[in-house]
Amino acid sequence: MSLTAGLPLSRSRIDRDAVSRKIPGFLERIWADSATKVVIIWRGEALLAPGSHSELALFSPQDVPPALHRIYLGVTTEAVRRIARGTKIVAAVVDDSQGTALEPDVKRWMSARTLAHTLDDLDAGLVVEALAMANWHASHAFSPRTGAATSVSQAGWTRIDSTTGADLFPRTDAAVIALITDGEDRIVLGSNALWESHRYSLLAGFVEPGESLEAAVIREVWEESGLAVVNPIYMGSQPWPFPASLMVGFQAQLDPERASVLTPDGTEIIDLRWFTREELRDPESEITLPGPPSIARAMIDRWLDELPVDKG
Repeated sequence: MSLTAGLPLSRSRIDRDAVSRKIPGFLERIWADSATKVVIIWRGEALLAPGSHSELALFSPQDVPPALHRIYLGVTTEAVRRIARGTKIVAAVVDDSQGTALEPDVKRWMSARTLAHTLDDLDAGLVVEALAMANWHASHAFSPRTGAATSVSQAGWTRIDSTTGADLFPRTDAAVIALITDGEDRIVLGSNALWESHRYSLLAGFVEPGESLEAAVIREVWEESGLAVVNPIYMGSQPWPFPASLMVGFQAQLDPERASVLTPDGTEIIDLRWFTREELRDPESEITLPGPPSIARAMIDRWLDELPVDKG
């Protein structure tokens, strides 16, 4: 079964309500409603509730300073905590002076990259959607088509080219991530040049234009490791808004018809190793695996929980 439903950043309790975005004046109207709730984003992090390490702070609009960007995230699909079903949620992206004025304690600003797994389904969905849209706005103040300044429209979901009037829509970059097994029931993990020593993860890379997801798995694994693989099988997907990716997980096997030798590309991947379940489970091992919010960790954990292949 697909991993998607259980992945930390794939959870949500929000109807994105795309129809309402297009209603003229909609965002201003709900901003004037004290029942609307606001998530605060600053420097790619979200503000937590006072005294909490796992719950977002939700403000009324009148308690929020003027924001760099406001984005309508949607409406809650059920009652969660003190939030009624049908509550409209907006993200407010604030600047440095506003962020420090709202909350100078850096411990109350949460990085979803490392802590999203501690949030409930509602907050996880809100923070991922808000971060992805905040990152898109930050990189699209000018039109990629004409270079002209752009303005925000549709409750924060489009930007308009000031010279042509064309709508610019958010984009997501697809990336594949692969769990590769061999005939001895091991998986291969690589260490990135930018990581600390002994940290290993699955091989991954972006999908190229005109390429299927499965073809991207085969190409990326070959380029990064020198391994020829076959039969990529979908495992699940998860947004990764750092800044704007969708991670699509696959499992594949070594091609039995081709010789394969571990060959790190030397640029991104500086070390590659085959691991057994026993090696990764060993409490004395110095290997650091991906963090709990990542799809890579979920894919590795599923493989660890599987029964080994019986070679008898």
